[in-house]
Amino acid sequence: MTKKLKKRLYRIIAGAVCYAACMALEKLVPVSNNVLLIAFLVTYFIIGGDVLKGAAQNIIKGQIFDEKFLMVIATIGAFLSSQYPEAVAVMLFYQIGEWFQSYAVNKSRRSIKDLMDIRPDYANVYNEAGELVSVDPDEVSIGTTIVVKPGEKIPLDGEVIKGETSLDTMALTGESLPREIHTGDEVISGCINLSGVIEVKTSKEFGESTVAKILNLVENATAKKAEAENFISKFAKYYTPIVVFLAVALAIIPSIITGAWGKWVYRALCFLVISCPCALVISIPLSFFGGIGAASKAGILVKGSNYLEALANAETIVMDKTGTLTKGQFAVTKIMAVNESEQRVLAYGAFAERLSTHPISKSIMAAYQQKNGDMTIMSSNEAVEEKAGFGVIARKDSGKIAVGNEKLMAHVLGAEAWAACKEKYLAGEKALSEGTICHVAYNDTYWGFLLIEDQLKEDAADCVTELKKAGMRLVMLTGDQKGVADKVAGQLGITEYYAELLPGDKVDHVEKLLAEKSEKGRLIFVGDGINDAPVLARADIGIAMGGLGSDAAIEAADIVIMTDEPAKITTAMHISKETLKIVKQNIIFAIGVKVLVLILAALGVASMWWAVFADVGVAFIAILNAMRALKLK
Repeated sequence: MTKKLKKRLYRIIAGAVCYAACMALEKLVPVSNNVLLIAFLVTYFIIGGDVLKGAAQNIIKGQIFDEKFLMVIATIGAFLSSQYPEAVAVMLFYQIGEWFQSYAVNKSRRSIKDLMDIRPDYANVYNEAGELVSVDPDEVSIGTTIVVKPGEKIPLDGEVIKGETSLDTMALTGESLPREIHTGDEVISGCINLSGVIEVKTSKEFGESTVAKILNLVENATAKKAEAENFISKFAKYYTPIVVFLAVALAIIPSIITGAWGKWVYRALCFLVISCPCALVISIPLSFFGGIGAASKAGILVKGSNYLEALANAETIVMDKTGTLTKGQFAVTKIMAVNESEQRVLAYGAFAERLSTHPISKSIMAAYQQKNGDMTIMSSNEAVEEKAGFGVIARKDSGKIAVGNEKLMAHVLGAEAWAACKEKYLAGEKALSEGTICHVAYNDTYWGFLLIEDQLKEDAADCVTELKKAGMRLVMLTGDQKGVADKVAGQLGITEYYAELLPGDKVDHVEKLLAEKSEKGRLIFVGDGINDAPVLARADIGIAMGGLGSDAAIEAADIVIMTDEPAKITTAMHISKETLKIVKQNIIFAIGVKVLVLILAALGVASMWWAVFADVGVAFIAILNAMRALKLK
């Protein structure tokens, strides 16, 4: 609890004690009305002095009609009607409600602050004397070597140049499993070093680091308001003056007709207390803030409550294939051997590709290592000739290995011989259209091919299934060839997909899908945030996958999923829908109770104590309900 909240609480307790003393004085001691008035007035100023001051300041600024104004008018009116206990009680319970609201908001903010408490306090660097000293992360420049000890936060993004460790990324990703880090790996700021000492060469200044961008995103998330929040703000703006004029009318018109001024003024005062819009004004933003906090806890960063609200109205989900549904990591999935064993086709292919850093080459090397383990055969210093756009040619056992595409085979074997090979061995081969093909030939003899494919993410199928169950229209877009798209779509059960698209084509398809959705429906595009910026921006909601360490993802999208898990799309949608349910519950409950008690007050059935419940009680219940959003998963 903050010092300010404690101070307000102590004042409320002191006021409550004074109020109890005043009530005892009224009931037990025969005193004059003037003495009672003074006692209750002193208590009133102890409890509500700041409310009176705030109302006066707002009137000077021209902001007359707010909840403070309502409370001041209602309580002063009660004093003028000699309803001293009720006047003080209204202010006391109003202050209790206000304190609880402040406490709830503070707790919600603290929850997110604790969750996103990833800002490093210092960075360990070597000074000119070679001594390790702690400095502010803002003072560290690019290319500086920093030392991160066990238990410390990584202060800046960079590359590990010495040491190995495990990193706790939970604050960023929501994942409890530590991430193993070795020399040469990239690390990002905000993660906690769990075990070994590591040295990191910084690649960014602190202001451009991942942690700084995430903190900025979270801090500004409440600036973009949802439609429900904007509605409540506009509602309160017009609602408050209307109820003030209705209360005045309720006090004057029936009194002129009946002459019973005391009765109708009392009803009007009850009317004012009941009409205070606190429950709506506080609980609605608090619900969205809680939803954003719950999403952050799951490793999903939402840039504003407007996006959280829009997510609940999603109708069409467009997903990029690579990096979203697939890992973007290649693997050898098939070996076809025609004049040699599969083992030798793979071994010779790996030997030819051993010096390349291309992802395709790495996947072939990884497949060989997985099957054989012994990599000594790959330590040869014999030269490898790279044929740009074709493949590679290497020497082994006095022979020549050629690994590459069809153009390389035609070059090495001769056009006629290659045409004959294709006719004999490859006619009708489906694998040729399912991924990248690396043909292997040795000493002018065709040996077969290696099929290299991108790998599906483990939870991609579950994600697609859940989205279909939710009634979403699911569309997959990819720049890959149609055969690859056919296979991935078949594995995942996606029936609507488009292949061989350029970035501009993806935007065109999204434009078409936007025109086909309903007026209230929203279109989501999910990509990796790297080359999808135009289409992420065009969609109603842009979701970037794998935001951990990706500046482009954090900048381009409306929602950033920090891990590479498509299943978190459904998590985000669940949190969004549940948050909106809480918002609607609060709106219906608050307005319903207030309207009912307003009618009862106008009819003379509801007393000032009913009015206090309709104000403070309803606000209390609505806030408790709003805070449930923090617990959503």
